[in-house]
Amino acid sequence: MQLPEKLSRYAAVATLLLKHRSALGGPQREADGVRDHADDARRLTDDLERLGPTFIKLGQLLSGRADLLPPAYVDALARLQDDVAPFSYADVERIVESEIGVKLSKLFPIFEAEPIAAASLGQVHRAALRDGRMVAVKVQRPDAREQIAKDLEALAEVAAFVDRHSDAGARYNFSELVAEFRRTILAELEYLREAENLRVLARNLAGFDDIIVPQPIDDYCTSRVLTLDYVRGTKVTAISPLTRLDIRGEHLGRELLRAYLHQIVVDGFFHADPHPGNVFVTDNEKIALVDLGMVGHLSARTQERLLGLLISASEGRGDDAADVLLELGERRDDFDETALRREITQIVTACQDASLAQLQVGRLLLDVNQRAGAHGLKPPPELALLGKTLLNLDVVARSLSPDLDVNAVIRAESVTLMQRRMLQSVSPGRVLSTMLDAKQFAERLPGRVNRVLDALAGNELKLKVEMIDEGAVIDGLQKVANRVALGLVMAALIVAAALMMQVPTTFRVLGYPGIAMILLIIAASAGAMLAVQIINTDRSSRRHRT
Repeated sequence: MQLPEKLSRYAAVATLLLKHRSALGGPQREADGVRDHADDARRLTDDLERLGPTFIKLGQLLSGRADLLPPAYVDALARLQDDVAPFSYADVERIVESEIGVKLSKLFPIFEAEPIAAASLGQVHRAALRDGRMVAVKVQRPDAREQIAKDLEALAEVAAFVDRHSDAGARYNFSELVAEFRRTILAELEYLREAENLRVLARNLAGFDDIIVPQPIDDYCTSRVLTLDYVRGTKVTAISPLTRLDIRGEHLGRELLRAYLHQIVVDGFFHADPHPGNVFVTDNEKIALVDLGMVGHLSARTQERLLGLLISASEGRGDDAADVLLELGERRDDFDETALRREITQIVTACQDASLAQLQVGRLLLDVNQRAGAHGLKPPPELALLGKTLLNLDVVARSLSPDLDVNAVIRAESVTLMQRRMLQSVSPGRVLSTMLDAKQFAERLPGRVNRVLDALAGNELKLKVEMIDEGAVIDGLQKVANRVALGLVMAALIVAAALMMQVPTTFRVLGYPGIAMILLIIAASAGAMLAVQIINTDRSSRRHRT
């Protein structure tokens, strides 16, 4: 990025932060007597859209963080989910032809110039293959990658500056948040990875007959063009109350929740962006999940902990939820366990026996995540991503069935999920591995016990406890002693030189007694060498610490 352009981008980011810093008041601003400003929220949305795809995507992510922003801002930013200005058909034609290498008219006999959806990173057109099969063609915005790379550079440097010069930066580590955002948005720019995500999710959800995932058309996919099955249906938020009476809303909402719990707890791979624009009710009354640019990955250990957290939260067991959170998080220097346990218990206890109309599970997890950070516990990034996912899922489920009790679904499904996890743990491969470990343990145990008993009988049993590295301490003390000794020798030489100045002699250097000058030169040289050594050692120590 050229310097003038870089300065201009930094100025735009700084102006955005200063202009809308009032939004940082958080969701409790109304409770604190501060009025939400819908006009300010709309201006923030317009400013993000004007700054380009990176900031549009940032606004989309923020629209799912009701724990960080006031309601007016969350509502205004939700417009960015599926109401972004499209780019021209000429650009669409140019990108598709350059990516696939064939004229658009030969690839698709029918290609609708008007997009059916426009998002921050791309837009979707309906088309037909040569065999008449209807498909959706997702095309990446022109120059999106180049612009995003420049914006990420500016965001990273601004975040680093805020981290160094503000208390909020020291607490929340904005550089780490920007790095996480960077990984997320760069993954979404790679459409071949999204195609693979679609295949994986379809395999994982094959047992859910009412959940469908459109599949990519391999020969028509590149890193910037994604062609997949066209889904005929309606966005869940566009379903009217009258239409909802004619569909199996409660059943579909329950199946959607079950499918996501299966993704999170059993597979460890889940669709992380189920906002209303990405969930459809098809014409044959099934749920279709689209746009898998953003997915989450969970390790086996994290899956088990999150299942425990969800079950504890759904049953209102605050102490158990706090225990799980402590196992998941990383404790900082300012960690306050008592205060954290008290707040987590208060948050979770309030959720007991609450229906979906009164409770948002995603909001609960985000609140827990925020409270953990405020009390010195660094939660895993997967917790915030999962909270955002479930928060969007709450909106979708409420659109399908306003009376669905999400707590009851989680409690009922938790038994099945635990059974599946136990079955996974007793797979043939794991059983064989456990048996081999047990065999080796049984073979080695008698010999080890004999050695311990012989040592105990011969009074040879020793315990070795290493509190510090005594070798490093001794080396350090030796260096200090050497420097002190050299300093004393230098001082003696300087004193001797001063005394020799009074002794008359024919041997002179620069008009002064020669012996005195030689002693002074030796002392000065030793002092210079000592100073250089000290400076080099200090620089090396600082590099190792950083």
